[in-house]
Amino acid sequence: MVEQTPDSSSLAEVLDRILDKGVVVDAWARVSLVGIEILTIEARVVVASVDTFLHYAEEITKIEQAAIKAAPPA
Repeated sequence: MVEQTPDSSSLAEVLDRILDKGVVVDAWARVSLVGIEILTIEARVVVASVDTFLHYAEEITKIEQAAIKAAPPA
């Protein structure tokens, strides 16, 4: 017999919470050998509901545009 504890969450509840609040994974890695860059990986993953995304999309765009303007010329 398997008993469930009252504080356990079902998969549907976990997905609902993730889609409601959202999850952001931002990763950056660089591999170099003897000072020579061999590989660079940049990844940004956002999981959210459409409503949550639209709520924050305008602010995210402002932040990205400010970062581009602040970057030194190549």
